[in-house]
Amino acid sequence: MTLVQIDRLDDGTRRDALRILGAAGINCFFPGSAEALYAQHAHASAPAATGLPSTPQFFKGADWEMLRRVADLIIPRTETPGAVDTGAPLYIDMVVSRNALQQTLFRAGLDWLAAESSRRFHRPFAELNEDQQLEILMPLSDAIDRGKPATTPEHFFRACKNLTADGYYTSRVGLTQDLGFKGNTVLEAFPGCAHHEHVG
Repeated sequence: MTLVQIDRLDDGTRRDALRILGAAGINCFFPGSAEALYAQHAHASAPAATGLPSTPQFFKGADWEMLRRVADLIIPRTETPGAVDTGAPLYIDMVVSRNALQQTLFRAGLDWLAAESSRRFHRPFAELNEDQQLEILMPLSDAIDRGKPATTPEHFFRACKNLTADGYYTSRVGLTQDLGFKGNTVLEAFPGCAHHEHVG
């Protein structure tokens, strides 16, 4: 799907199309269970995270702004909160701060992103408009979709996709609003199975 086609979509379909950027198998790097992240969503854009720092520990300045924007493009806000609202960038920061290999990859990836933004548009990535940002990121996403990533930027973007998905779908909003998770509730009765084809 081209950027022109994405621009012509309604808000809901546009969000689905933008999520092509984030379509990836979830390979959680979190050194613990997802339950430690379940309650990270609070209100507005400043989540009171359980198990997450309130400020980034590894990414600073322009790198932090680029990371937040990439996560926002992977899972944007529309009728439901997006990746930034649910604390996914803080989740990525936490994971990367504990993993030296991820630190090397993300430093290289963000350096490339900054250089590519300057080369193409003469401005920092976070200051580009959405079409310009997608113009840089879509080739990385397309390369990943075609098979195993080959370049450092492709490896970096795959890690961003995976970790954004991890952070988002282990948040309360991701689990309950997007995935329809109904756990942690008390049932007055347990409904019986409506199917009778089971083999004992």
